[in-house]
Amino acid sequence: MDSLPLSSIESLVIDIKKDLFSNKDKVAKTSAYDTAWLAMIPNNNQENEDNYGPMFESCVNWILNNQNELGFWGEFNVPTIDCLPSTLACMVALKKWGVGESQIEKGLKFIHANMDTLLKENAQCFPHSFTIVFPTILQLAKAQGLEIIFINGSNRLLSDVFMKKKSILESEKLNDQSDLAYLEKLSQSDIYINCVNKDDEILKQLCEEKNGSFFQSPSATAQAFMATGNEKCLQYLMSIVQKCPNGVPSRYPMDEELKVLCMVDNIQRMGLGKQFEKEIGQILDQVYKNYQVNNLDNNNDKETSYLPEKLFKDSLAFRLLRLQGYKINEGIFCWFVHQPQIMEYIEKNQEFFAYVMYNVYRATDLMFNGESDIEKARSFSRNFLVNNDNLSVLPSLQNVIEHELNVPWFARLEHLDHRLWIEFNQSISLCDGKSPFYWLSYLQNDKLTQLAVQNYEYRQSIYRNELEDLKRWSKDKGLVDIGFGREKTTYSYFASAASSSSFLPYESFLRMVVAKCSIVITVADDFYDEEASLSELQILTEAIQRWDAKTLDGPSKIIFEALDDLVCDVANMYHLQHKIDITPQLQHMWKETFHSWMMESLWSRTSNLPCMDEYLEVGMISIGAHILVLHAAALGCPTLPIEMLGPINGKYENITRLLMATTRLLNDIQSYQKEREVGKMNYTLLHFKENPNGQIEDSIDFVKGIVGNKKKEFLENVLMDGFNEMPRTMKLLHLSCLNVFHMFFNSCNLFDTKAAILEDIMRAIYIPLSQEEEQTSPMMPQQPSKTLQPMVQEKKMKKVEIAKVNACLNEKNLKKQVGIGISFVGRQGPKSYNNSFGWSNKGFASQKLRLCFM
Repeated sequence: MDSLPLSSIESLVIDIKKDLFSNKDKVAKTSAYDTAWLAMIPNNNQENEDNYGPMFESCVNWILNNQNELGFWGEFNVPTIDCLPSTLACMVALKKWGVGESQIEKGLKFIHANMDTLLKENAQCFPHSFTIVFPTILQLAKAQGLEIIFINGSNRLLSDVFMKKKSILESEKLNDQSDLAYLEKLSQSDIYINCVNKDDEILKQLCEEKNGSFFQSPSATAQAFMATGNEKCLQYLMSIVQKCPNGVPSRYPMDEELKVLCMVDNIQRMGLGKQFEKEIGQILDQVYKNYQVNNLDNNNDKETSYLPEKLFKDSLAFRLLRLQGYKINEGIFCWFVHQPQIMEYIEKNQEFFAYVMYNVYRATDLMFNGESDIEKARSFSRNFLVNNDNLSVLPSLQNVIEHELNVPWFARLEHLDHRLWIEFNQSISLCDGKSPFYWLSYLQNDKLTQLAVQNYEYRQSIYRNELEDLKRWSKDKGLVDIGFGREKTTYSYFASAASSSSFLPYESFLRMVVAKCSIVITVADDFYDEEASLSELQILTEAIQRWDAKTLDGPSKIIFEALDDLVCDVANMYHLQHKIDITPQLQHMWKETFHSWMMESLWSRTSNLPCMDEYLEVGMISIGAHILVLHAAALGCPTLPIEMLGPINGKYENITRLLMATTRLLNDIQSYQKEREVGKMNYTLLHFKENPNGQIEDSIDFVKGIVGNKKKEFLENVLMDGFNEMPRTMKLLHLSCLNVFHMFFNSCNLFDTKAAILEDIMRAIYIPLSQEEEQTSPMMPQQPSKTLQPMVQEKKMKKVEIAKVNACLNEKNLKKQVGIGISFVGRQGPKSYNNSFGWSNKGFASQKLRLCFM
């Protein structure tokens, strides 16, 4: 393996640790718009005209030194619609103090050349904050003497913006001076100055609150100070400039604990948790202690202005802490479900709770049995995300939310989820840092994204090499050319690798062991289901029980020899580590599995049907999930007691039994129709047979109910200590195994299809991340037109070895598939729109969702 990428990764990890975890005082990205408003504030010593000038010269200097080469000011290298008000505000500040003539001229050229294009590209859905801010700053620019020329229909588009702003102000009019929601919604503009007289009691009250800020917004507070001269506003502004002398952020101060929680969540979701395991553990330890000690009063609903931040932080803390195994109560974030007034407030302020409710919904993935409040929170957050039609969203965030709603967390492979989140991080470099999305600015870290891309592609290179080795093994053992069934070498390896990337190291033979087990199980299961006669099956079953191939020939001999080779390899590797022979334990697992296949073959070919309990006891074995996790655990968990490799007193550990039962029932929910057609019985059909007065849908719902409860119990066994003595890695292997089965059986038996999973395999193993998005710019909230000439040069995508992939996946038409993205299981219906990640969006949420987030 090439050591250069690995050394680059290790170097980046060291740099990021110094940057993220050592620099405690690092502030958020500078906001050109907010910095411009502070630059407009005059020195309060106006008695001497010679001293008249800007109060914060450093803000003026920042504007002079940070104009983009194209002529605009903004947080990003590529022009977006949000750079229009930022550029105007910066030019107003320079014009006010009679400096920067060349910068102003360059800024005007940019505005004149690109305003019409940017407005047209966003005409269908102008961002909320832009709609409020732009008309006012445009008027201010004209008042300052800046000549803004409107061309090519810009007047009509501007009229639309003004009308939309008027509509917002009328629909959200302040009717009661005690209701601060109106000001909260418009906290990013100078609308207060236009709508509220400086002697108004509301303005005074807000200026007197806490640190003197307008909802932590530097720009709004600057406007308030210029209107009122309030001393606390001034103290707030001076503290910002002292803290951030080189330009101010869009929000200050920020909740430091929330920032580190966002950072930890971002690191883990990009697949980098292993690299920062120690640092993450220390952070979560402290967060857990803080929640335990503070025990904050969650019943205080008076501070509605900070409600989104509080609920976002609580839900994020719950998910991160529970995933790490901390005993955390559901009440940490479900407190709002007992407060109807808060739920009503959330529903009335949809655009400010979109990302919050997304994270609440994510937190509810980690539900244990008996947690009824989480059930309520899940129902409320899901309805909020799906049914609202008054909002708008960043396209990339919309796709992430749709993915969350349509693909169950249990049915996802983490390697592909890491890719999804890396792509999202590459897109949020163009998101507005203003409310309600200012939390996304916490995620913006170019080095971290660079590391994630390198880490992902390095894993891809390892996966490609391991897959080639596995294909050779399958070929050498005769499994590829056995002549029947589902030869799924690539599928098996893909499932093994893509489900364990967060906790297995780069070089891990566990992936190969699991994939080999999966291949043998698949081929042997097909042999019992479709190929052999009962007498042939009886001969093979007896040979397995003796572990002797003397009487075998043909496919039976091929299966046995591949199995024997696999068991010997695992036993030898274990013996090298522990000087103990586990061959009997491994053979026992396979013996009982082959016996279960024989039992099922007898049931399907005779009229003797089992009862539901008998069927499930056999079916739990025949599904083969325990073989996958226990073979891997034997080699990957040095502290694993040898007794856990087999049943104790006739039964496996409860966590293993839960995995076995859940995977069997997942299969039986989806495969009942196919198995009924071929004369096989499964749990769903047995329930239907024993309840003849019901419908098949009733039986499906019955089995789904069992699966739901077992998954909650299983998850608690995986995440919490005290249920078993298994090492954490072994428990995570159990979870990854369930993820794989759930993915395959989410909506159909994907393992039986020929092409439905190819897109996922391509993105997991073959298609690199590097610059793929830059080439097509699919995730930009606003696409720059050809006339904008973005500064970032488009880099060429790495070439995919099409012929090699074709040979690997045995698909003649794969060349047409390379450009398509993830085909997550369980979605139906035709493609209906272009999305930001390139995956197929079949069956995603309703059209209403597209207008749901702003």
